[in-house]
Amino acid sequence: MSPPTDCLSPIGERLIKRGLKNVLGSLRPEFYAPPLTRDPAVYSGNPFQVEIGIVYGGDLPPDQTVEVLRFANRVPLLYQAGGCALTQAVGDVDWRRYGLEQRGGQGLPFGPAIILVHVCSTKVPYTSEAKEAVATTDEIMTELGLALKEGGRRLKTHLTKKVHRAKTKEKFEIVQLILPRIAEKSAKIVNKKIPALDATITKIMGVVWIDEQIAYDKKLKRHSVTINIHNFTSAGKKLNLHLLLPRGMEAKSIEPKPAEVRDDGKITWELKRIDSVTRASISFLLDGLDEAEYDESDLYVSGINPGLVIGAEPLPGDWELNYAEFEGEEGAVPEPAEEEGEIDYDETEESLEDD
Repeated sequence: MSPPTDCLSPIGERLIKRGLKNVLGSLRPEFYAPPLTRDPAVYSGNPFQVEIGIVYGGDLPPDQTVEVLRFANRVPLLYQAGGCALTQAVGDVDWRRYGLEQRGGQGLPFGPAIILVHVCSTKVPYTSEAKEAVATTDEIMTELGLALKEGGRRLKTHLTKKVHRAKTKEKFEIVQLILPRIAEKSAKIVNKKIPALDATITKIMGVVWIDEQIAYDKKLKRHSVTINIHNFTSAGKKLNLHLLLPRGMEAKSIEPKPAEVRDDGKITWELKRIDSVTRASISFLLDGLDEAEYDESDLYVSGINPGLVIGAEPLPGDWELNYAEFEGEEGAVPEPAEEEGEIDYDETEESLEDD
């Protein structure tokens, strides 16, 4: 029979994020990865639980090894970092996959990041009576590895989204700067009116852009979140949008009504159709949180080619959907009422008239 696990005292995802922001706020990190608390496990008959948190960017030094904050039963470990299983677990992960530099794929990585690692247990396996470092055990190392890899994937998601947004924004700016000038000069040469360029810009961009605005009411301690889905493609699009809220948070006043709301913080909307050059919006409220506790939504998409989407990641395979997803755009047989033919902008654009 497994030992009881309700005797453990983890820090908790909410307190980890709040603590990191309070301590590291002066460094202005650009990203706080959602902290991760693993389910309890057992080693040698003793229950234990591991937690991790990752901070990235801002004024953290990019040319030094990452700093590892080690905790055992909520107590910081300040000495013997080199002989500690928590440090070893960080070095055993290949951080090159997740956007950090690492020589040979082993050892502490380099980059502007701080990694918090916490293990709690009824009997922490310290290396000595001084309780300065945690000893290596297979079960604890396995759980730490799984937690750190999941945190690394969340960091990689942020970095990928950041690069995609930067490239798309640059493309937007170039197109919006050059095309109006070309249209103006061309219209002057042929003595015509300057044509509308929305349709042309949309055909050039060819993406579904997802962004969000988060407003905070300090008096009510309320976050108001609005997620906008812009269809900058030449055809109508349908997709499923998935939101993963941190553990313990509950969304209220959700509009439009989601297709599914789970107890573990997973929310799904089925967006039937977003016409070309239009947008759809989703909004909800989060009550009782400090302002720093929610600054970015964890968004995923399915039912659409993920290469078209900027601002959300493909739905992970372990999401375990229990509803019928939309069929992929490629190879799917469209229903007559849902046919998504490409708009003929040559017919819809305003005709040019002689002055």
